[in-house]
Amino acid sequence: MQSADLTLRLPERMQLPVPRSEGELEFHREELLSWHVDRETERVRFLSLVIGDREAVRDAVTELDVVHRFDLTPIDEETFYAYAVMDIRTADATLMGAFDEPGLVIVPPVVYTGRKTVHVTVLGEPEALAGLLERFPDGVGVEVERVSDHQRRAETLAGRLTARQFEAMEVARAEGYYDVPRSGTLAEVAAELDCSESAASTVIRTIESELVDAALGR
Repeated sequence: MQSADLTLRLPERMQLPVPRSEGELEFHREELLSWHVDRETERVRFLSLVIGDREAVRDAVTELDVVHRFDLTPIDEETFYAYAVMDIRTADATLMGAFDEPGLVIVPPVVYTGRKTVHVTVLGEPEALAGLLERFPDGVGVEVERVSDHQRRAETLAGRLTARQFEAMEVARAEGYYDVPRSGTLAEVAAELDCSESAASTVIRTIESELVDAALGR
């Protein structure tokens, strides 16, 4: 099996018709975690993790006729889960149809970093992947970021960090190394991990690199 990382640029007709600019929404990122299409009602139910202004998003979604139900559950001041039930527009069905091919599977999350920019990983047989680009509707810009044997690590931290890295992260947090301002030292972290300061520094930098890549969808 192979997989491909794609960045899609959606034309205006495929963008959600939110009557606000992205600046007004203060939207940073949406990770589409799970979805289900009901062919009988022609509606889609989905769950997303969103980073942005919750109240601005709530006000914008309220104005959309295609949305029948939504619920926003806060995690912290800038992060929340979004559950919604909305109509499948013709443009949506056309885009989703490109992936509706035997031998292809979308690997969640599907990441939106703007109204028109979508990052998606697709897993499938080489023959099915080879024909995918030809099935996208006119006007959709496609950038192929990677095609290879499927070795992509999961977006979850469990798929990115080793047990030793998890241990180091927990120790650094407990020792105050990540406090603002910092209240713990690298020497204290190294002592708890029973390693040199150099080794502790290396593992912490590796952890931070993985977290940054996860945040940027890389």
